[in-house]
Amino acid sequence: MYRTLVRRSSTYASVYRSSIEHPERFWSEHAHKVFWFKKWKSVYNKDNLIRPHWFDGGQLNMTYNCLDRQIPKHGDQAAIIHDSAMTKKVTRVTYKQLLQEVKTLANVLSKKYGVKKGDVVLIYMPMIPQAITAMLACARIGAIHTVVFGGFSSSELAVRIKHSQPKVLISVNAGFEPQRVLNYKQIVDDAIKKCDLNNDSIKCIIYNRPEEKNANLISGRDQDWNDAIASARDIQDCQPVEANHPLYLLYTSGTTGTPKAIVRPTGGYAVMLQWTMKYLYNVHPGEVWWSAADLGWVVGHSYGCYGPLLNGSTTVIYEGKPVGTPDASAFFRVIDEHKAVGSFWSPTALRIIRQNDPDNTLSTKYPMRHLRSLFVAGEHCDRDTLLWAREVFGHRPVVDHYWQTETGAPVTAVCLGLDKHPDLGPPGCAGRPCPGYNLHLFSSDAASVEEDECSNDELGRIVIKLPLPPGCFTTLWKNDDLFHDTYFSRYPGYYDTMDVGIRTPDGFIETSSRADDVLNVAGHRLSGGHIEQAIVESGKVSECAVIGLKDEVKGQQPFAFVVLNKAEEKTDPTQLEKAIVAAVRQEIGPVAAFKKFVAVKRLPKTRSGKIARNTLNSLLNGKSFRIPSTIEDATVYDDLRKELIQAGYTNLGEGN
Repeated sequence: MYRTLVRRSSTYASVYRSSIEHPERFWSEHAHKVFWFKKWKSVYNKDNLIRPHWFDGGQLNMTYNCLDRQIPKHGDQAAIIHDSAMTKKVTRVTYKQLLQEVKTLANVLSKKYGVKKGDVVLIYMPMIPQAITAMLACARIGAIHTVVFGGFSSSELAVRIKHSQPKVLISVNAGFEPQRVLNYKQIVDDAIKKCDLNNDSIKCIIYNRPEEKNANLISGRDQDWNDAIASARDIQDCQPVEANHPLYLLYTSGTTGTPKAIVRPTGGYAVMLQWTMKYLYNVHPGEVWWSAADLGWVVGHSYGCYGPLLNGSTTVIYEGKPVGTPDASAFFRVIDEHKAVGSFWSPTALRIIRQNDPDNTLSTKYPMRHLRSLFVAGEHCDRDTLLWAREVFGHRPVVDHYWQTETGAPVTAVCLGLDKHPDLGPPGCAGRPCPGYNLHLFSSDAASVEEDECSNDELGRIVIKLPLPPGCFTTLWKNDDLFHDTYFSRYPGYYDTMDVGIRTPDGFIETSSRADDVLNVAGHRLSGGHIEQAIVESGKVSECAVIGLKDEVKGQQPFAFVVLNKAEEKTDPTQLEKAIVAAVRQEIGPVAAFKKFVAVKRLPKTRSGKIARNTLNSLLNGKSFRIPSTIEDATVYDDLRKELIQAGYTNLGEGN
């Protein structure tokens, strides 16, 4: 793969080549920029590439690297800026203040609750500074934290409690959303009841937010956060841990299947995050950075909490939405007001803002003079949305990049910190492979790794030659067999991303969809993501989801659920159909055989902004399905059913 890339004269090309040809030398050099209590014995284990055990034998502490070592230069600098659109308050916490709070909570966990190295602590909190304090306090004593997205149902929370068996659960009295107040404590109580745990099996620390009344505490199990902090008699020194000691568990599935919790190693993760903050995101110590992702997602872990603090930067934690708090200018205000030099959004956020601000009057309200770049990830960002974003952001770099919960950091990107004038690549692409990722595209029909790789511009399955670079997951919690079978059995010697995409002649990667979302139309394999992009580029649609409608002759035919731009809602349906079908035909060709779609008011989305295409597939094709508890608003399925019936589709699946 890298032979194509090094033809171009750039720092990126030489750095990438070095990371692939000399991984020991490359990552050893960057590991020395992290503080170690004890140096590693070997950079990685060549005899077990599935589990390379980066920096084996080395000892460090993540919290020490995030806080203690930053005090001499950044002690009085804000470590966290908490901006709550819900409470209309902005709070700044300095590195010194955060270190003191973390030391005290670590002492409470260790001395009062007996939490030891390797014990699990579950954190169920909204976007508030105390969530980061809890994460860092766990890391300080070698405890393994598992953060559950705030607002998940009691059933989802119960699954994670049962599976991870935390010694302590840390939560709050309430969380705020634009139209409601979430009773976190009640959800916690219900989840613990579902687990049938007694008061001795789990202990809870509850932070009472002053905007709501205090939670009702259960005697013998619950303690108020402030009371617990006040009872701490001394502060906690950090506990050195081995490089491959788990820092955290993060769940990628819930009640719909076997719980999958990735295990993140401490040492390699610290090395990779520090590298990416400087060389990929181009953020320097002392500067302000904002990741809009919730702390419950992998982006929130990597670039809301750990990455910025490892870098000596200020991280913004925002409690609000892209629209409705109060309007479509909210995200731009956060960047402008806090002087962020870089930010990280989801493509969904861009689409929602565009849909609610068609004239760009709110999106261009703030000058954002300090901003240098915006990154997007989480799902494919179509060309039209990306080009719109570059215009709205004053032609600053808007970079789509690709990664997974399993990797913990980007797999492909444009590394803005390596080249002064980097090639951003064609819109719709997610950059080139990041250093350390020996990325290949295999034919989805390949029976073995001996099959030839896909040609340029040919749809293929994205795989990565082992070893994976530092910081990637090392196993699945309590399920090592599933770890091996899911990710490494199909292509021996490679990690299977289970995503598909194409590679351009210049080495850029366009990720389009999950492998399961590839459509088979009369023997032709088509990416639903590519068809979606063509539909959006018709200019008539703000967002859409393409799935395969069963067809007795062709096997499948592409079907789209489309959300129209506001200006198109009264357009003649016949003219609308002609324009959308023509756009797909022009972009992909007649092979797509695209003719059918239905206009809907909204799409089913998870709280992280991803469209639940599998449920749309089942609904349209008459299959029963389970509505994921992660869906933002389950009533969307009732609306979709009515809209499909009105359009003439009656053999619909049932959701429960």
